[in-house]
Amino acid sequence: MLARTFGCARVVYNDFLRVRQDAHTAGEKLSDTEVQRRVVTLAKQTPEREWLGEVASVALVQACQDARRAYRNRFDSLSGKRRGRRLGAPRFRSRKDNRQSIRLTRNGFALRDNGRVYVAKVGDLRVEWSRPLPSVPSSCTAIREADGRYYVSFVVERDPAPLPPITTEVGVDLGLDRLAVTSDGEVIANPRHLRKAQRRLARGQRALARKQRGSANRRKAVRRVAVLHRKVRETRLDAHHKLALRLVRDNQAVHLEDLSVAGLARTKPARSIHDAGWFTLVRLIEEKAAHHGRTVVKVDRRFPSSQLCSTCGHRDGPKPLQVRAWTCTACGTEHDRDLNAARNVLAEGRRMAAGLADINACGAGVRPGLVLAIGDEAGTRLGALA
Repeated sequence: MLARTFGCARVVYNDFLRVRQDAHTAGEKLSDTEVQRRVVTLAKQTPEREWLGEVASVALVQACQDARRAYRNRFDSLSGKRRGRRLGAPRFRSRKDNRQSIRLTRNGFALRDNGRVYVAKVGDLRVEWSRPLPSVPSSCTAIREADGRYYVSFVVERDPAPLPPITTEVGVDLGLDRLAVTSDGEVIANPRHLRKAQRRLARGQRALARKQRGSANRRKAVRRVAVLHRKVRETRLDAHHKLALRLVRDNQAVHLEDLSVAGLARTKPARSIHDAGWFTLVRLIEEKAAHHGRTVVKVDRRFPSSQLCSTCGHRDGPKPLQVRAWTCTACGTEHDRDLNAARNVLAEGRRMAAGLADINACGAGVRPGLVLAIGDEAGTRLGALA
């Protein structure tokens, strides 16, 4: 029944996009309410879509809301209201996608006293809870991953837990040879989770390529490869959570470079950049800082942190990546490249926080101010179905 609900929600989502496209081609203006009435209410009365009435209507309505959000994000991206890269038109969902999900509001699910989760027209689901819910959930998402596991993710409100204020601050320089180097000299090694699992993944991919399409053995091979990817993903995420919490707990302010990870990922070491997970690490630091009352300062990516001497401030010019240590020509101080950059990031972050950033470095008014950390953790998985 859960698989049937996944399929019905996918069909409604695609029907919503198709009706929107047909109306645009015909020059017809339709409200979102009218489109939803056509793809849900009226569709149930037709022989081709009468099976939509067998699943919970709340999942179908939320599929329409997801399609509306996709179009709204597209238009906001074109108009400049949405930051980041420009989004393309919403795409149709395929039944061959290994990941399926449905969203439910308060009238589509309930929490039982025995620890189970009731889903409308599906029944009670046995759940292995990862942690107690901090508040009553407002909505939930049931997810089927490619490795065959099912998850339920809840949206809840969480009260902040501020830590006692301290005076220490730290600058962090992210890299590939070493995942991070702090301004106080700590070196965090890059575990390279994907590279360590590369041989097992290659073996699984070769076995998958030999299977006949559409066969049961191919589905099993797909699941085995997905399990390997899940282990890599979860191991990396666990290490990032621990590192982010330690940095936030031990420092009142964390100073980072505002790296363009999407741009760097288009360069030659793209696999290594994705394996390091810089974007996720920075996001977790921001989220945990907001939750614990700490500050995150992002230094402009154009700041020459690797070219300045952290001792005398002399700019020694750009250096190739293979140069990991250098000597300042002005004061003669020997520098470790990453440690020197972390100290420069700390100094520049402090100047930004005090409003004293050098306006002559890249032109007046180009450096951003303090970046507010994100105050919630949307999409956190709180339970796995048994």
